[in-house]
Amino acid sequence: MLLEEIADAVLDGRRKEHLLHLATVPLLIIDDLGMRKLPSTAAEDLLEVIMRRYERASTLLTSNRPVEDWGKLLGDTAAVAALLDRMLHHGHVLKCGPRSWRTKVQTDLRAETAAG
Repeated sequence: MLLEEIADAVLDGRRKEHLLHLATVPLLIIDDLGMRKLPSTAAEDLLEVIMRRYERASTLLTSNRPVEDWGKLLGDTAAVAALLDRMLHHGHVLKCGPRSWRTKVQTDLRAETAAG
């Protein structure tokens, strides 16, 4: 997990190098944000990654949690507001709804097969 990797890099004394690496990856995918317990530094670390990448590289972030809950989830409403400000400035939001996208696609394919 990205945030655990950053915490490990802090312990190993390589935080600066690790963040530099994360800042230069052409496409960073952060999948399922909030599905696991997050470290206490999650908001600050994630904000720093997004700030370093802002207007320089692409970032894709997925979460089953509503954006309104991210302040509580990450434990820092101000950091989450700054993070979302940067993510949404040039970003696109795709909301798939309450049903799983995987389930929806499977159901649609079954309906097409039955009809065809």
